[in-house]
Amino acid sequence: MDNDPQDFSNSGIDLKEMVRSYTKHWKWFVLSVLICMALAYLKIRYSTPEYAIQAKIKILEDGNAAPEMAVFKELDMFSGAKNEVLDEIEVLNSRSNFIEVVKNLKLNVKILEVGNVVTREIYHDPPIKLNFMAPDSVVHQADFGFYLDVASESTFGFALDEDSPIKVYSYGKNIPTPIGDVIITPNLKTLGNYKGGKLKVSVTPISEVAQGYKKKITISNIDEFSNIVNIGLEDAIPDKAMDIVNNLVLTYNQNAIADKKEIADRTFEFINERITDIAGSLANVDENAENFKTDRGLTDIASEANINLNVGAANQQELQNARTQLNIAASMQDIVSNQEGFEVLPSNVGLSDPSISNTTAKYNELVQERNRLLKSSNEKNPIIVSLDQQLAGLKRSMQSSLNNVTNNLGLTVNSLSSQQSQINSRIYSAPRNERALRDITRQQQTTESLYLYLLQKREESQVALASTSPKSKIIDRAYNTSDSPISPRKALMMLAGMIFGLLIPFSIIYVNDLMDNKIHNKAGLEKLVKDIPVLAELPKLSRRDNKMIQKDDRSVLAESLRILRTNLDYLIKSKKTAGKNNLIYVTSSVPGEGKTFLSSNLAMIFANTDKKVLLIGADVRNPKLYNFFSGKHVDKLGKSKGSERTREVGLTEYLYDDSIGIKDIINTMLVHTNTVDVIHSGKIPPNPAELLMSARMKGLLEEVSQMYDYVIVDTAPLMVVTDTLLITEYADHIIYVTRAGVTESKVVQFPRKLKAEGKLKGLSFVVNDVKDSNLGYGGQYGYGYGKTLQKWWKF
Repeated sequence: MDNDPQDFSNSGIDLKEMVRSYTKHWKWFVLSVLICMALAYLKIRYSTPEYAIQAKIKILEDGNAAPEMAVFKELDMFSGAKNEVLDEIEVLNSRSNFIEVVKNLKLNVKILEVGNVVTREIYHDPPIKLNFMAPDSVVHQADFGFYLDVASESTFGFALDEDSPIKVYSYGKNIPTPIGDVIITPNLKTLGNYKGGKLKVSVTPISEVAQGYKKKITISNIDEFSNIVNIGLEDAIPDKAMDIVNNLVLTYNQNAIADKKEIADRTFEFINERITDIAGSLANVDENAENFKTDRGLTDIASEANINLNVGAANQQELQNARTQLNIAASMQDIVSNQEGFEVLPSNVGLSDPSISNTTAKYNELVQERNRLLKSSNEKNPIIVSLDQQLAGLKRSMQSSLNNVTNNLGLTVNSLSSQQSQINSRIYSAPRNERALRDITRQQQTTESLYLYLLQKREESQVALASTSPKSKIIDRAYNTSDSPISPRKALMMLAGMIFGLLIPFSIIYVNDLMDNKIHNKAGLEKLVKDIPVLAELPKLSRRDNKMIQKDDRSVLAESLRILRTNLDYLIKSKKTAGKNNLIYVTSSVPGEGKTFLSSNLAMIFANTDKKVLLIGADVRNPKLYNFFSGKHVDKLGKSKGSERTREVGLTEYLYDDSIGIKDIINTMLVHTNTVDVIHSGKIPPNPAELLMSARMKGLLEEVSQMYDYVIVDTAPLMVVTDTLLITEYADHIIYVTRAGVTESKVVQFPRKLKAEGKLKGLSFVVNDVKDSNLGYGGQYGYGYGKTLQKWWKF
């Protein structure tokens, strides 16, 4: 396959031109990259770096907290639904925990060093110490700040605002503030490092600081079914972030231990109360046995009806158990009924009904949650109100359950008592004394067994209180994951700056090209006009550049005009006509596109070849030709400079007054060293179209075309007035001027249409005011070949 480089242009895509449209603006790309990278550097330089802190803990299950906790299974002290890891994460990330952390570390008071650009916090060894006279409750809710100027080791400047007048105080003196007096003492260890500098003390409400860290910290488990939890925090001070994370875990464990201890303490108190009551009952039973034997002189009474007595003993044991259950249930019922608020209830200490145990555990859990929330809120909080409603419901449910249990146990006691009466009636052969003594002994044994049982449970509760374990195990204490900050990332920001630096001018150029509908150079115009020749492109001139070329001029404008002259001569010679074929019109679409500028300089470039050139100002409505042929570099030859007739008589006077001849309106001009004949437009007539249609106009053009080598006619714009179309039939060549960056692409269709209709003959185009970066081959490879140009840096 033939890889012809012109295949792309045939397909409508010119990759080289596309790339060149960006590379010609390379200076803007370089400048944009430098600016963006400088901004990125400033961002890196003045941004506060942040470090990533990580910690790892394992959430422990209650059943596996310690082996000795197995002794409490019978009491169901810590029974209930297993805490899910996600629930524990929410507890760990609770607002109340962060409030405690802020209080413990005093994070609501910051001491900052004020710099010219960046203000940084001083966390370790601040140069001053603060002592607020106001209560902690006031300081914890305060929101204010003040500024200090560290003058010396004995005095300092104080101001509430940065721009307020400074008052000088001595260290240790009371200073009035919006929340009360504060005493500032120096830390002589580090005060010298900040001498002459400015410090800012900022006091923020604890709730705001806690909420801020609650949002910043990240807590997540490593897997859905894992008990391992990762804790992460990003902060500008690594040591501060590590202290926060470690203190958060410590607070979480301490709160969990406190909750367990509260339940153990309440259970211990309840068992002590029961032991006291049963100890009294046991003493009474022992005293009854002693009195019975003493009064009746009994030492040892043999049982004569062992079988009946054994049956009675079993029945009596069941009766005593039922009565014990009834007493415990009644005691529990009294505690619940007499409780005015919401306090932790003792766990089940012997009742066989599991529903009461579960309800008690749920009730204690809600009471603890309510007490925890009350530390940072009040009873009107919607969450606490909801908890109160749940607690009230649980209390009613517990009372109902206890009532049912009490009633059932009462029926059981009555039934067993009835059975016992029947058994006793069958023991007719046993002596009354033996029976009475056995009853006392039996009651004594039952009470003693219950007493020993409660003593055992009391000791077990003490073991539980002493061996309460934390809720989590620390796997990794808080540590800095990297010595380098995670933000700002220098390499990434510099790369982003470079990318944005390239992207900004690229986007601007792309959008500008996308919305651009103007002609910019010869190459672009050739694509639009296709078969109509584009003779040349004229460069954009600065204010210092001469608008009129000189003889032997080596400027870019002169070279582009020479190219125009060469191409125009080729068209003149290639056109076979009877006449001299030298009548050249210069026109444009609208005013301001440079037709007068082109016609004047075209006359000058032809005059450089010692040809006779006549320039006619045929734009009689808006004549500007006189502006180019006036000044100190232009002299009129053959006529007085002060002649009024020379200035006033022009084309319009010639067309209007038959007495005026051609020689009367021709002005021979010496421009620099070139001689050019000029016919000015004259005064602006009231009927310019009718004058141009007169026979004298045709005669004038025919006659001067024979007198001169080149006749250049500066005509009116085609799209504005019809003047030019009235005389186009006399023209041999028509140069249509377009202006780069001004003439729209669709405008060139107008002269093409006129040419197709036969109204414009010998049509060709010229692009004026082309920027150096848009110049075609001549400008691209350098106009003014052989001319020595002084570099811009050589003054």
